[in-house]
Amino acid sequence: MPETADILAWTLQQEIQTPADVQGLLVEGEQAVASFKTFRDSATFTMKRLIVRDAQGFTGKKVEIYSLPYSSIHMWSTENAGGMLDRDAEVELWTKAGHIKVKLTKGADIRRIDSLLAWAVLHSH
Repeated sequence: MPETADILAWTLQQEIQTPADVQGLLVEGEQAVASFKTFRDSATFTMKRLIVRDAQGFTGKKVEIYSLPYSSIHMWSTENAGGMLDRDAEVELWTKAGHIKVKLTKGADIRRIDSLLAWAVLHSH
């Protein structure tokens, strides 16, 4: 699916403080819950959606922002790392926009991500 091709490249590395400029993206009453470092930027779980900031280009001044409302997620799966040869975990999301894969490196806690998704998708916010 062409619309989600770039999303397939997301890799969450470790939990970080929510970047200050993400606050400007939030609507009234929305709060950031957790943020993770990505290869060049960040992914933030809020009370209403997942916001992924993707710095682009050589300087990183061009920024693309993806916003995935939790209401568009139909199902998800998580797969923990298999051991020494398989060190990356994976999250798959089935959404109204298509099928999205997100890789997690050793620094990102797969069970924390699973818990955040369950909290976000299964509760009305």
